[in-house]
Amino acid sequence: MNMSLIELWGHMGSFARGIVFIMVIMSVWSLAVSFGKWWKLFRAQRETRKFAPEFSRFLQEEQMEGAIALSAKYKKSHVARILTGALEEIRPLLTDQHITVADINSAERAIERQMLIIVSELKRGLGILATVGATAPFVGLLGTTMGIVNAFTGMAAGGGSGGLAAVSAGIAEALITTAFGLMTAIPAVWLYNYFQTKIDFLTVEMTYTSKELIDYLIKGVGHEFGRSAFTKDFPAKVTSGSGHIDK
Repeated sequence: MNMSLIELWGHMGSFARGIVFIMVIMSVWSLAVSFGKWWKLFRAQRETRKFAPEFSRFLQEEQMEGAIALSAKYKKSHVARILTGALEEIRPLLTDQHITVADINSAERAIERQMLIIVSELKRGLGILATVGATAPFVGLLGTTMGIVNAFTGMAAGGGSGGLAAVSAGIAEALITTAFGLMTAIPAVWLYNYFQTKIDFLTVEMTYTSKELIDYLIKGVGHEFGRSAFTKDFPAKVTSGSGHIDK
C-alpha cells in the first residue's frame, strides 16, 4: 500500500502531529538563527575589507586621531572594534607621544576585554543550532516509539487479525516522525560546524591583528609612527575574507 505524505498526515494521531509541529518549529528557528548569523558575519568581513586600507593610510600619514575616528565609524567590523579598544585606551597619551610599558599593557587588557565581548557576540545563537542538532532525532524517535506502540495496541484490540498488513500504515506513520527529526537535525549540525569554524578564523584574525598593533605601538613610540611593518602589511592580513591570514 502506497501512501502519500498528505495521506500519512491524515492518518496521524494527535501525538504524532504534535511531534511534526515541534520539528517544524525547530527547523524554522534554526534556519532563522543561521541566516541572522551569516548576515552578521558577512557584514563584519565586508566592513573589515573597507576599513583595513583606510586605517593603514591614516597610520602612514601619522594621523592617529583620524585612525581612532575611523575605527569608531566601522561598528560592524570585528577588527575595527578590537583596535578601537586599544587606541581609546592610549588616546590621551598620543598628544605628547609618551607611551610607557604600563600604557601598552593597559591597551592589551582593553583588547582582551573587547575580544571577550566580540567572541561572545559571534557565538550567540550557536547554542540553538547545537541543541536542535542534538535533540531533533530524539524528538522524532519519541514520536516513532509512541506510533509503534499505538499500532500494536490497535492490532491487539482487533484480535491480531490481518498480521503485518494491519499495522503497516501505523508503522509508516510512526517512522515518518524519525525522518522529520533527521531532516531537522542534519542541516543544524552542518550549519553549527560551519559557523564554529568561521568564528575560529575571525578570532585568529582579531588576535593576530591586535598583537600586530601592540608591536606597532612598541616600535612606534616617539616619532616612529607609520614606520612599522604593521602599517604596510595590515590590509593584506585582515581583508582575505575567508578567515585566512596571509603571512
